Amino acid sequence: MLNIGADSRPSESVLHVAAAAIFDERGRVLIARRPTHVHQGGLWEFPGGKVETSESVREALARELHEELGIDVQQARPLIRVRHDYSDKSVLLDVWRVDDFSGETLSVSLFVAKKGREGQPLVWVQPHELSGYDFPAANIPIVTSVQLPDYYLVTPNPGDDFPAFFAQLETRLRDGIRLVQLRAKTLSDIDYLALAKQCQSLCEQHDAALMLNADPGLVAEVGAVGVHLDSGRLASLFKRPDVKWVSASCHSPEQLRQAEKLGADFVMLSPVAATASHPDIIPLGWEQFQVLADLAHCPVYALGGMTPADLQQAFVHGAQGVAAIRALWDV
Repeated sequence: MLNIGADSRPSESVLHVAAAAIFDERGRVLIARRPTHVHQGGLWEFPGGKVETSESVREALARELHEELGIDVQQARPLIRVRHDYSDKSVLLDVWRVDDFSGETLSVSLFVAKKGREGQPLVWVQPHELSGYDFPAANIPIVTSVQLPDYYLVTPNPGDDFPAFFAQLETRLRDGIRLVQLRAKTLSDIDYLALAKQCQSLCEQHDAALMLNADPGLVAEVGAVGVHLDSGRLASLFKRPDVKWVSASCHSPEQLRQAEKLGADFVMLSPVAATASHPDIIPLGWEQFQVLADLAHCPVYALGGMTPADLQQAFVHGAQGVAAIRALWDV
């Protein structure tokens, strides 16, 4: 993933593409259908095009969106960087999130003709609806990234005061948290299951996704969206759990490769900064975090000493967002 304004180029044998996840004021994202006669023809994609030799990614993005859609980008940031090898070519997709743009062509083409300047079909789609469209394989991590929020809340152990735990969880959900990992290592399996079912009920009320840090077999029983794999489970599994979403804790290139092998949809990479809970562990720092995040083939959350104040720094260094326990729980 890229720093804003940075230019990190692949080898000449890799097709380098700048693409955009363009959001409107209703939270919908724009997708376009590829012509049938081109590579991956007939599938849907996020608008963009090839980065020319003389261009930065940001410059290529601006040019392509003006040529294809007639818009000028006003506000954008890096979202995800995806490398993918097809049987006939390799691609590197530098994807930026565009939250503000100007230009009349887009509104006219979408709401009247529903086509771009080059005749490509266009449609605005709510992020959760993207799974109903067929995308090239390289676009799948982009779809996941578009669907994921900026913050990933990891719960603290509930202790003995379950009512206080539920009250605080509901407060955080009301405040806008939309992705929760239930981490309760001290509970028995029976108590964890009971806790998880009540957490799932709260998450459903607030349109939030619940990930279980537990046996993947509990996901269906609870109705959660997926499972989070700690380092032990990540190392022990040989195939992907049969759930919608899988996330994983990673601290090294080897663990990132194992997460990729299992088909993890997103990962937490840590520790980025020093933490009081693990004072003996040397933190990655932002530069090393970016190096490792660039090895991932999926969205990456920054974990370890993170607070909401670190969100913009995380974006700059290639993160999907930040994950935290107390910093998001005690806000």
